[in-house]
Amino acid sequence: MFAFSFSQLRSLQAWGVMCSLVSLAGSGLAAPQPAIAQKVLIPRLTHPPALEDFLSMAPGTTTASQMVKITGFIQRNPHDGDPASKRTEAYLGYDEKNLYAVFVCFDDPAKVRARMSRREDIFDDDTVEIMLDTFHDRRRAYAFQTTPLGVQWDAIWTETPHEDNTGSTANFDPSFDTVWDSKGKLTSQGYVVWMAIPFKSLRFSPARQQSWGIILYRGILRENEDDFWPGISRSVEGRLAQAATASGLEGISPGRHMQFIPYGVLRSFRALDTRDPATPRFDHRDAELRGGIDSKFVIHDNLVLDVTANPDFSQVESDEPQITVNQRFEVFFPERRPFFLENSDFFKTPIDLFFTRRIGDPQFGARLTGKVGPYSLGILATDDRGPGNRVPDNDPLSGNRSTFTIARVNRDIRGQSSIGAIYTDWEFPAADAFNRVGGIDSRLKFNPNWTGNFQAVTSSTRNLDASHQGGPAYKAEATYSSTHLNYDANYNDISPGFTTSAGFVNRVDIREVGNTLDYRFWPESSPVLSWGPTLFTDNVWAHGGTRLDALYTPILAFQLKGRTYFNFSPYTDFRERLRPMDFPALGQDQDYHEHNHVISLGTSYLPKATVQAYYQWGTGVNFVPPATQPPALASEDLANLLLSFRPISALKIDNSYLFDRLRDLNSGAAIFNNHIVRSKWNWQFSRQLSLRLILQYTATLANPALTSLESTKQFNGDFLITYLVHPGTALYVGYNSDLQNLALDPVAGTITRTRNGYINDSRQFFVKVSYLFRF
Repeated sequence: MFAFSFSQLRSLQAWGVMCSLVSLAGSGLAAPQPAIAQKVLIPRLTHPPALEDFLSMAPGTTTASQMVKITGFIQRNPHDGDPASKRTEAYLGYDEKNLYAVFVCFDDPAKVRARMSRREDIFDDDTVEIMLDTFHDRRRAYAFQTTPLGVQWDAIWTETPHEDNTGSTANFDPSFDTVWDSKGKLTSQGYVVWMAIPFKSLRFSPARQQSWGIILYRGILRENEDDFWPGISRSVEGRLAQAATASGLEGISPGRHMQFIPYGVLRSFRALDTRDPATPRFDHRDAELRGGIDSKFVIHDNLVLDVTANPDFSQVESDEPQITVNQRFEVFFPERRPFFLENSDFFKTPIDLFFTRRIGDPQFGARLTGKVGPYSLGILATDDRGPGNRVPDNDPLSGNRSTFTIARVNRDIRGQSSIGAIYTDWEFPAADAFNRVGGIDSRLKFNPNWTGNFQAVTSSTRNLDASHQGGPAYKAEATYSSTHLNYDANYNDISPGFTTSAGFVNRVDIREVGNTLDYRFWPESSPVLSWGPTLFTDNVWAHGGTRLDALYTPILAFQLKGRTYFNFSPYTDFRERLRPMDFPALGQDQDYHEHNHVISLGTSYLPKATVQAYYQWGTGVNFVPPATQPPALASEDLANLLLSFRPISALKIDNSYLFDRLRDLNSGAAIFNNHIVRSKWNWQFSRQLSLRLILQYTATLANPALTSLESTKQFNGDFLITYLVHPGTALYVGYNSDLQNLALDPVAGTITRTRNGYINDSRQFFVKVSYLFRF
C-alpha cells in the first residue's frame, strides 16, 4: 500500500502534465519528417578561387565556372517561405586543403551595413554564413559567418539550446574559435564575400567519401530578414533536419595534426590583499614574468585532446555589468576564459552541472572531446589553486588545491534523439571534502515540432565542516515550436540535500512548474513584422508542501524593421513566501504580494546607432534590512539603458546604465539607490589591430536606517591594445586600475568605507604574446 503527501501529489501531477504534453506528440519516438532534403554536389577545383574573380557580380572565370552555383534563397524571417527580397548567389568548391564558399549578394551598396569591427563583433552589420554538419547527424554543426568586409565570427550550433556566454538561452556557442580565411568587398551592385575553411579546422569521420549537412545564410539587418538555402522554416523545430546534403568531398582529411600555443606575460601590479581581515596589506611586483602553453592533438580525425599548463587570461574582457545588490539567490556570470569555453557544448545537460567559473585558478588541465560513431565524448580534468589562494598565508589550507573531473557521454538514437550520462567530481583532499554528482539524461524529438529534455541525477557531498549531505535532482521539459505558436513546459525538482560544486544550481528544496506560451501574428503587408501575446507562469513548492512562489506575467510584443521592438507587460503578479530558516528575523512564514509593470523597447533602425531601454516599476522585497528586522515590501524602480553608436566606421562606442532603487512603501524614504554606468570604446584600425577602453562606475547609496548594505563607490578603467593575426597568434598590451571608497589603516589593521575618499586597491600593466604553431 502506498501513501503520498500533498507535495508528492503535486510532483506527480506535474509529471502527469509533462507526460500528457508528450503524448500529444504521438505514440512512441518517430524520426522527424521534414521536407525532402536538397542535395548539392561540391566539385574539386584545380585552382583556388579568388575574390577578384567575382567582383564583377557576373563571374565568368575558369575557376568560378568550376564551382557549383546555388540560388533560390528562401526567407525564414519576416515572411516564412517567401523568396528572398534580394538576390543571392553562392559558389562552392574544394581542393585538398580547403572548402571554398563565395557569396555574391546583390543590394543597394548605400544601404548595406558594413563596418570595420573587431573579430566576432558583427551583428550590427549584414552577414553571410555557411553551416557544416560534418558528421551529418543533425545534432551539431560548425558555423562560419562574416560581414561584407570579411570580419569573422565562428561558432558551434547545437540543436539543443543552452545558456550562452551572456546567460541567455541560445543554440549557437560562439566560444569556438579556429583558423580560417575570409575577405569581403562592397561593389556597385552589392557586395562579395570569399571564405576558405581549412579541413584542418574541422572534425569529421575518416570515410573516403564524405556526406555533410550544409546550410547557407544571408542576413539583411535593416529588413530584419533572414534568408536560407535550403529553406529553413519556422514551422519546424531546429535547423539541421532541414539542411541540404553535400556530397562530392573525397580524399580529404583533417589530418592527425598537432598545435601548440605558447605564451609569455610580463606584468607589473599592485593589489590590496584582504585575505586576512586583521592584517590588510598591499601586495606588489615591479616585474613578474610567467609563461604557459596550450596544446591540441587530433586523434583519428574525430577526437581532440587539449592540454593546458599555467593558462593566463589577463586579456579577457571584464564581465558585463549586472545588478547584484538585494539579490536573494546567486547571480549568474557567464564564463569568458577561452580554454573553458572551447567545446563546452560537449558537457551541457538540462541541469547545469558544469559551470566552469567554479574553477578559479587552474595550473594544469586536460580535455578530451569528440565523436566516435554514435557516441559523443567529453572528459575534463583540472586542478584549482583557488581554495588555497583565497585564505590567509597562516591558514592550514593555504597553498592547497582542489581538483575537478568531469565525464560526459552521449549516444545518438533514432532521429535526432539521444541519451546520455554525466559524472562530476570535486575533491579537496586537504580538507577531506568532496562533491560527486552523477546521472542520466535524454533529448527526445517526437516529431518536427515537439521535443523533450529529461534528466535525473543525484549528489553526495562531504562539506568542509565534515558534515554529509546528498539527494536527487530532476528536470523535465517539453517544447513545441511552430510558425505562430510556441510553448514550453518545464518541471524542476531539486531536493534539499542536493549540491553541485562544479555546476550552477542556486536554489534547492523546490518543486517548480513553469509554462511559457507565445502566439505570433506575421502580417504580410505592414510596418509591424510580427506581434502577439506571451504568457509566463511559474509556481514553486518546497518538498514539505509549502507553496513558495507564484508568478503570472502577460506580455504583448511587437517587432518592426530595423531590429525595432516594443514589449509591454501591463501587470505582473508575484507572490513569494519567506521562511525563518532563510531569514531568522522572521518569527514565522510570511507572504509577500508583489506587482510590477514593465516596458521595453529598442531599435537599430538608424545605421549608426542602437538604442535599447527597459523600465520596471512596482513593488519588491527588501532582502537586506537592518540586522534585527525582517524583510519588508518596498517600492521598486528598475531601469536599463543601452546606447551604442558609431560616429565613424572604425569606432564603436557602447554606453550602458543600470539603475535599481528601493523606497520605503509608507514614507517614500530611500532604502538604497544602485547605479552602474559603463562606457566601452573600441577603435578598429584594421581587422588585426584594435584599441579598447572600458570605464565603469558602480555606486550603492544606502540608508543605514532601512538596510544593512554599506554605501560603496567603485571606478574601474580597462585599457587594451590588441594585434590579433588569427585565434592563437596575438599581441596584447593592457592596463587596468580600480578605485574604491576605502580607507586603510595599517596600524589598526582596519579597512573602512569613506564618504568621498578613494584608494587605488588594484592596478596592473601587462604585455602578453602568444603564437600558434600548427603541424
